[in-house]
Amino acid sequence: MIRSCLLVAALAAGLAAQTACTRRSGLPASLTDDEFGSLAAELSEPAGEFKASDNLVSNELHLAEVVRLLGRRGGVYVGVGPEQNFSYIAEVQPSMAFVVDVRQDNRDLHLLYKALFELSADRADFVGRLFSRPRPQTSGAGAAVAELFAALEAASPDATLYDRTQSQVHQHLQEHHRFGLPAEDLRSVDEALAAFRDDGPGIRYGRTRAGGDEPSYRVLMTREDILGHTGSYLSSEKRFAFVKALHARNLVVPVTGNFGGTHTMRRISEYVRQHNETVTAFYGSNVQVYLSNAQTSTFCEMLAGLPHTADSWFIGSKGMQRFPAKLKNCS
Repeated sequence: MIRSCLLVAALAAGLAAQTACTRRSGLPASLTDDEFGSLAAELSEPAGEFKASDNLVSNELHLAEVVRLLGRRGGVYVGVGPEQNFSYIAEVQPSMAFVVDVRQDNRDLHLLYKALFELSADRADFVGRLFSRPRPQTSGAGAAVAELFAALEAASPDATLYDRTQSQVHQHLQEHHRFGLPAEDLRSVDEALAAFRDDGPGIRYGRTRAGGDEPSYRVLMTREDILGHTGSYLSSEKRFAFVKALHARNLVVPVTGNFGGTHTMRRISEYVRQHNETVTAFYGSNVQVYLSNAQTSTFCEMLAGLPHTADSWFIGSKGMQRFPAKLKNCS
């Protein structure tokens, strides 16, 4: 990390020394499509299997409380899994974000999200496309997120809207960004979009149906913290716009990789360090549960060596703690 500091020596009268420091980030202001694709490929590992269900939706109800405590941090964000990352990104406001998951399907899900963010003018447009339902007719930019989802719940899926969105997503990824995705990845993108269409805003972790124990997408997006505030990425136009802008600059990079692997996280750590930055928020959920003893050792070593500050946060499946995280099985 590069720091420029001016030390003002203590005067004879006993005035305390003062240190003014500023940090210059070397992160790019944006990535070209070629740079985005190359970086994602360079960081990725061969896909692996997730022993639990292949979830399209998170299931952690403490998200609102985590968002309340996080605060704006800048720097670099690293996370795992699906949409909860966007809520943390909206709050942290990093200069760059990496979403790492062992599943290739999760990478494809984030490419779908990338296209939808970039194609949508606002929240109402976005959720209409995501769930293949007519754009919610609400009170505009100031509409509460609960109002958006109430309108979605009242609407039926529209096959024509799905077909149009599917075509636009393919065109955006393949022609606008020129990512050259193979048929397998495009099929994964389509399957995710179809799942959101079929289940609607009631979609849950593992595709459990209504009445299951898992919270729905609607519940996660409208959840309030103890002060009565919603903090999801769809809770305001300002939050949505920040994530949309980061996507538009190709600075939310989805990567196929294993937190307990020997390549992806080491390369991300090197990239952050080479660009004179720190990871200010690391969302690891409960990944340790799914790691072998050897992978856990690698994971712990990676966390200890990750560029961070005393103000960096580790976010787990049950809460958050300051970095370096003192996690179970990490000495």
